[in-house]
Amino acid sequence: MDIKDNTFARQFETTVDEGLVSVEYSFQEKKIFLTKINVPESYEDEEFISNFLKNIMEIAIERKFKVVPILPKIVVFFKKNPVYKELLPPGIRL
Repeated sequence: MDIKDNTFARQFETTVDEGLVSVEYSFQEKKIFLTKINVPESYEDEEFISNFLKNIMEIAIERKFKVVPILPKIVVFFKKNPVYKELLPPGIRL
């Protein structure tokens, strides 16, 4: 999966046949706040979205960022993938 970190738009992006899939973020100190998932209209491939989020978690690991899930869908991702809970900052409970 080819992921672009579009720092100007503050989002991670990848393309699918239907169009652009992106996860919006903001930074504060060494934390990345994942705020919104954008998908093309009628796009419902949850497995692809999960794999996209896994790739974003790997980027966070590489860059030594803590991840703050703002969006409920991303909170569910963390609950389903406890291996990434180490990326949560101290005090964040899901």
